[in-house]
Amino acid sequence: MYTTPFDYHRASSVQDALQMLADNPDAKLLAGGHSLIPTMKLRLASPSALIDISALDELRGIRTDGDTLILGAGVTHSELLYDKTVAEYAPLMPDMARWVGDPMVRNRGTVGGVVAHADPAADYPAGLLTLGAQFKLKSASGERVVGVDDYFLGMFETALQEGEIVTEIHIPRQVGKGAYEKFRHPASHYAIVGVAVVASPEGVKVAMTGAGPKAVRLSQVEAAIGSDLSEENIKRATENAVDAGSLLSDRFASAEYRAHLAGVLARRALMRVR
Repeated sequence: MYTTPFDYHRASSVQDALQMLADNPDAKLLAGGHSLIPTMKLRLASPSALIDISALDELRGIRTDGDTLILGAGVTHSELLYDKTVAEYAPLMPDMARWVGDPMVRNRGTVGGVVAHADPAADYPAGLLTLGAQFKLKSASGERVVGVDDYFLGMFETALQEGEIVTEIHIPRQVGKGAYEKFRHPASHYAIVGVAVVASPEGVKVAMTGAGPKAVRLSQVEAAIGSDLSEENIKRATENAVDAGSLLSDRFASAEYRAHLAGVLARRALMRVR
């Protein structure tokens, strides 16, 4: 299907994009476009204008500030996958990036696009929960920083307000090992269930994506594991990892099957970080 007619604007800077958004609240930002363009073709979204921010150097780049990894919102999945600084500071990120789409999607899609779109089956939200990420949001009136626990609110719903842009993702240096395991839809490659784990001397953080309206921490598993990563304890802690009553049931998988997958994938990820 064809999209409805729209205007196209190429932003020259973040400030230029923000001004365009302020002038036309119905406009949408275009970065990688892998989520926006298909919804426009199906006419699930019909913005009057697209504001292209894909070439803005302000949104690119990977750097560090002390023990914090700073990712520009325009960083692609492929850059996350192969960048040595990312591998050193947050090795869970490339472990998730390898699961995203296919090479064409990884070469164009951006981490900021995933964060802004908040698809409930996206990979990064679960990992960002375990890593304690923060998001820098910019509007015409200023900047603010929102922690990951307060950012993802529901299905395609975030703390982003009208006229704001995600400009950076801040990730504290990962202490300990991390792993991401995923059971994906064979066509879209989105997660039917995905589980991210970070294990550090302070304990284990476990989060799940794909099974509900947003990524969530599996606090029951975290409490059951504690600091005991023995094979027996991992098996015991993941046997009933999730209550099926809280999960999605659709044509791809029932809630009961997703609950089973959550336990299996949590066990695999925890065994990898042992």
